Amino acid sequence: MEMNDAIIIGRDLMLTSLLLVAPIVIVSLVVGLFISVAQTVTSIQEQTLTFAPRIVAVVGVVILLTPWYLATLKTFTVEMIEKMNQVL
Repeated sequence: MEMNDAIIIGRDLMLTSLLLVAPIVIVSLVVGLFISVAQTVTSIQEQTLTFAPRIVAVVGVVILLTPWYLATLKTFTVEMIEKMNQVL
């Protein structure tokens, strides 16, 4: 394996990881921002109020996007196996 092959594999790994984690992070940020604004407006400073909606939203996103996650991971795995055959 040459250095270019390792760089390409590493780049593909990082891009796929970012692609898979982006929806979860974005939903968590949006829900957290909404809850923070709601807490500021209502002057409620309950610590558990910030975590429960985030957890529910993240679990919902993971459940809704599971088919997409699996398809993306399958595509990535097939590409890596094909590259492994090319390199060896």
